Amino acid sequence: MGKRKKKLSFYIIAALCVASTGFAATEHWTDASLTPQEVTKTVVGDETDWQNWKDHWDMIKTNYEQVSVAPGIDASHLNFGWYSQEQTANAEVRIAKTKDMHDAKVFQGTCEPGTIINDVTYYTNKTEVSGLKADKSYWYQVKIDGNWQDAQEFKTGNPDDFSFMYVGDPQIGASTGSILTDDSKQDAEMATRNDAYNWNKTLNKALAQHPEINFLVSPGDQINEPASDQKPEKLQLQEEQYSGYLSAAALRNLPEATSIGNHDSMTVGYKNHFNVPNQFFEEQNPTQAGHGYYYTYGNALFIVINANNYNAADHKALIEKAVAANPKEKWRIVVMHQDIYGSGQDHSDSDGMLLRTQLTPIYDANHIDVVLQGHDHTYARTYQLSSDGKEHGDFPEYKVAGQEGQHHNILDLALKDSSNRNTFLSQNLCYTIEDMQQGKLVNPKGVFYMSANSATGSKYYNLIPQQQDYIAVRSQTWRPTYSVIRITSNQFTLSTYDVESGTAIDEPYTIIKK
Repeated sequence: MGKRKKKLSFYIIAALCVASTGFAATEHWTDASLTPQEVTKTVVGDETDWQNWKDHWDMIKTNYEQVSVAPGIDASHLNFGWYSQEQTANAEVRIAKTKDMHDAKVFQGTCEPGTIINDVTYYTNKTEVSGLKADKSYWYQVKIDGNWQDAQEFKTGNPDDFSFMYVGDPQIGASTGSILTDDSKQDAEMATRNDAYNWNKTLNKALAQHPEINFLVSPGDQINEPASDQKPEKLQLQEEQYSGYLSAAALRNLPEATSIGNHDSMTVGYKNHFNVPNQFFEEQNPTQAGHGYYYTYGNALFIVINANNYNAADHKALIEKAVAANPKEKWRIVVMHQDIYGSGQDHSDSDGMLLRTQLTPIYDANHIDVVLQGHDHTYARTYQLSSDGKEHGDFPEYKVAGQEGQHHNILDLALKDSSNRNTFLSQNLCYTIEDMQQGKLVNPKGVFYMSANSATGSKYYNLIPQQQDYIAVRSQTWRPTYSVIRITSNQFTLSTYDVESGTAIDEPYTIIKK
């Protein structure tokens, strides 16, 4: 504990430095026009060259009726979501074992009013598919505006040995304001086009480097425009960013389990596009984007909390419900946007700490193994951590304010007073480092936390100047990265890679349960 106390004065300074940043900006980003180019499959054909992408951008950004595919309640289910301009009695998806859709089975869902874009009403469609077998190839078709779309192939994985791709904050459009080579600034339109291009490349590269990936997990901030003022032009820009995000051809064949990020949380766009399973409608303080949810894959239980809601009682109730419904799953994994144990300069010791004192004991009590985080646009992983077992403040004044947690200066009021500042920061020294071993750990105590860097390069943050004592490894390479997590019957392994080169940026971290 003495080591932590020495760092307390630094934490105060760091928190003050980031408390008044508003919407975080950064000079660090990846310019798509300058990155190496290659031939791979995308939505605009068989070329991803920059000029080809720019030529087709007007078509891509206004294609609001793109389909998202999400994991279902378990590995035998898939969920589909999409916009349509026509309202029908039932949304429809059909599944077959061959591309000609011979003997296809039709699954019906809901079609309800969604949003208005450019004075056109779009309806949100959601359908659940069931009965899928492990290690099989299937084809699906989605019916949009009365027409069956082209058949798309997808393959189910092996629930006893599967891998998923973990990506940090794609945040399409976040490079707005970045300085171009001619010293001009990139506007929101250019940023959306730029970041969507890089998103396509990241997915194509990752799947080429690791074809074993079965699905994708994102901790939120799929897009950048929060559209908090609900102005039509802002909502249209937001929908163009969702179009850019969903444009990645890889997503036609790769289920994606998304989370609500702070930039997603302020409108209904997120819940209109993504059809997630087991939504926690009991949440008392939800955001407009929707709720937390859970699902299983093999012997792993994934619990996705809506961390923009600062009322941790909601997250406790969701976790307990998910665990009670799946008590025998060996692995318990929480996915959340805000990083309560990160190492980025912008959030890890400010708004990320608002939930630390509340969530740490909840994760301990429910035997959570791993917490996957985003928000800080840096890479960091912790030692095995647990609560210190003491009583800590829960900052009740922020439980409702958390609904506006998109602003990174939410602690302004608390930090103006030195007494409040010292109390806040000292309360967040609420953890115990249980195990500092690296490599392979057998039956370790505590919870493992990981924060992902940007998967698109739309925005990077600096690391906080002094590394926290709970951090085992951290890095900022200023390049897009992604992680591959493999889960077997008794082993969890995390490996993280540079997108362009495919080389590992860190040693694998493995937890073995015997």
